Amino acid sequence: MAFADNLKTLPGVSHLAALNLIDAADAVVATIENKPGQAGSLLVYNHLAQLYGAISPEAARKGLELYAEHTEDARAHPGKHPNIDRLVGLIERGETLKVKQVFAV
Repeated sequence: MAFADNLKTLPGVSHLAALNLIDAADAVVATIENKPGQAGSLLVYNHLAQLYGAISPEAARKGLELYAEHTEDARAHPGKHPNIDRLVGLIERGETLKVKQVFAV
């Protein structure tokens, strides 16, 4: 399925303002906000966190499947899709990121 079709199958995130991604040292390494240009990644990362409890290498592999056609574009153009690049890096390094939801007020 295409990325847009995959997004339609994921739980909604209207209750979220953002997700903070936290490394092993408890540092926030990235924030994905609920705004245009990041909303699709928010859906994907939130879904992965719900399924796996964190963004582990296994979760990252599932995320790359969900990003569908954008995954190949990210591999061909490093830096163009930082949220996909992050998943690839987690797999390569065997790292896991914790996820903290930031709720919309």
